[in-house]
Amino acid sequence: MLDLKVRKIGNAHGVILPKELLSRLQLGEGDRLFVTEAPDGSYRITPYDPGFDKHMSAIKKGMARYRNTLRELAK
Repeated sequence: MLDLKVRKIGNAHGVILPKELLSRLQLGEGDRLFVTEAPDGSYRITPYDPGFDKHMSAIKKGMARYRNTLRELAK
């Protein structure tokens, strides 16, 4: 468990992430983090985009529907 402190940064507030955590999450400057609420009311901070699954499911449906067409185009 990490103990992080909210600090004032200019006119905003932020949290400084330790180098070890950035390395474990494979994050660098400019990368995005997402905050999601879990069913139990807790929050999760993750580099994983929760909307990505919805997009991938739509893409998979389209790929399945047009499988033969895509196969022909790939030749």
